[in-house]
Amino acid sequence: MKTLKRIGILTSGGDAPGMNPCIRAIVRAATAEGISCIGIRRGYAGLINSDIFELSNSAVDGLTKQGGTILYTARCDEFRQEEYQKKGAATCKHLGLDGVIALGGDGTFRGAEALSRQGVMVVGVPATIDNDMGCTEYTLGFDTACNTALDAIDKLRDTGQSHERVSVVEVMGRNAGHLALYTGLAAGASAVLLPERPVNFEKDVLEVIRRGCIRGRRHHIVVIAEGVGHATTYAKRIQDATGIEARVTVLGYIQRGGVPSARDRASAGLMGVHALDCLRRYDEAQAVVIQKGDIAHLPLHEANGMVRSLDETMSTICNRVDGSWYWDR
Repeated sequence: MKTLKRIGILTSGGDAPGMNPCIRAIVRAATAEGISCIGIRRGYAGLINSDIFELSNSAVDGLTKQGGTILYTARCDEFRQEEYQKKGAATCKHLGLDGVIALGGDGTFRGAEALSRQGVMVVGVPATIDNDMGCTEYTLGFDTACNTALDAIDKLRDTGQSHERVSVVEVMGRNAGHLALYTGLAAGASAVLLPERPVNFEKDVLEVIRRGCIRGRRHHIVVIAEGVGHATTYAKRIQDATGIEARVTVLGYIQRGGVPSARDRASAGLMGVHALDCLRRYDEAQAVVIQKGDIAHLPLHEANGMVRSLDETMSTICNRVDGSWYWDR
């Protein structure tokens, strides 16, 4: 087991609720062992430019309930080039870092693997509201984002009932439908459109709405993942085909903000401490993951080669034409 004297922490890509609690957990655990923590601002761009500061215990006070990331975050296309990867590694050497913990999504993990090829020990912690990383069952920020979207949909249902409308709600997720699927199921949506699943618009959307009308429903919720296409296009098709007024709400970046949920706070703490332990125990770059409900780790290059598929059981339930046995009125 290695003795660590100084480590770096960075967040990269899109921010996610849970990043700050994870930073706090790493700093608190490291400081208790006499390990110095260096915060690297703005992800890999900050690593290239030595944009750093010392992360003390006082610097992370109160972060369990704070969304976003105090380290700031940015995408860095330059880091795709080996020249800048070497600059990042040189910064680590100059600072005397025994390793770096990188929080973020698949782009962050690819950057971490590139940095590790330059001789830097790196551990990746999955943090993205999209929950689309194949190596782990869960990524920090997903639960909070789902709850944010669900709260918005519940409010839209109130006005939808009042005006007898179809509410077409677009959620984030890039090219993945996990956020839309989970939120749609939790909200009791009439239909959920996902980029991973071919859409039979007549069967999966229009017929479901018609059946709901026959049962006496006067409002409908349709959840659309952003990777499917423009929500306005689908709303127009619904209104033209059914004669029911359809209104669009694009939730956008509101889903990335807010106070982290209990699950994201607890998971962040467990993952952060586990990441520190991986730095101490291993010489090969690692990824912290959740598998079968437990915190675990695996080599980073293996993690980056994995692809996540949709939950088929959940997808089947959301895709039923007549969901009267599940969906509320």
